[in-house]
Amino acid sequence: MYDTITDVPGIRVGHYTDPEAVTGCTVVLCPEGAVAGVDVRGAAPGTRETDLLRPLNLVQEAHAVVLSGGSAYGLAAADGVMTWLEEQGVGFPIGMGVVPIVASAILFDLAIGDPAVRPRPEHGYRASASADSSAPSQGSVGAGTGATIGKALGQERAVKGGLGCASRRVGGYTVGALVAVNALGSIVDSETGRIIAGPRDPDGQGFLDSVDILENSTAAPAVALQNTTLAVVATDAPLTKEQANKLAQMAHDGLAMSIRPAHTMFDGDVIFALSTGKADPVPDVTPFGAAAARALSNAIVTAITQASSLGGIPSISDLSQNS
Repeated sequence: MYDTITDVPGIRVGHYTDPEAVTGCTVVLCPEGAVAGVDVRGAAPGTRETDLLRPLNLVQEAHAVVLSGGSAYGLAAADGVMTWLEEQGVGFPIGMGVVPIVASAILFDLAIGDPAVRPRPEHGYRASASADSSAPSQGSVGAGTGATIGKALGQERAVKGGLGCASRRVGGYTVGALVAVNALGSIVDSETGRIIAGPRDPDGQGFLDSVDILENSTAAPAVALQNTTLAVVATDAPLTKEQANKLAQMAHDGLAMSIRPAHTMFDGDVIFALSTGKADPVPDVTPFGAAAARALSNAIVTAITQASSLGGIPSISDLSQNS
């Protein structure tokens, strides 16, 4: 067990990282197909193929989820993932070939690096080609490369966000989470209740509580459009499409446990859920949803603690070394 989403059988992860432009994308592949669901809670999302994952719609399985920087421009990375999957013969059969089902969501990282450089189809292709079932790199990689957090007082007081993973065991099955944390709010260790990252105190006394800041002002934050946390939760427990959507819904509790506030008007928070199990569906998704929330909360903390300073935004590890 790696304590990552790749502990779930059938899941592969690949990254494309551009540390100079400070952007990237992450691909979660399930080439054998996975029953998929989604839950969009943020009020400023940028997504692709989310309607297809609703229980009422035709297609039952997805073949990849792409998380990308680059704001809406980054949705183009999914085109490269589709090309790679088609070359492997993976997709929804249509008689004269296949159509890979690739869902995607993006986060805003244009303010930290070179805004003219965004993940493109060739970057999604490269991330797919590199994907495997080993422990993926975490921190300032992939979709987390340009992520920042704690922006209630502006980018100049922000801290570096990143990408993190975690996993849990539930009744003989595995539940894993992968998250790119680019939140307006502060980050809380749900095990201790301690704020581990947020807007930097101007006196150098640690981090401030974003909720306290927002409660004392009715104005929109200075970087209101520069946020969004994206996640994928996966399990080998066999789920129906309805259960997969419930899994995504319950996993959002993990955001609320460790990002405060979450689901704001200025975050496009999205969680995808994947089930790689092929047997009869489990009778109750509740234990898996609870585990997904806990795994996601842990993954959020890992994303922040593993992040590196980039684009002039310090990581918490560098701040602690300089204090």
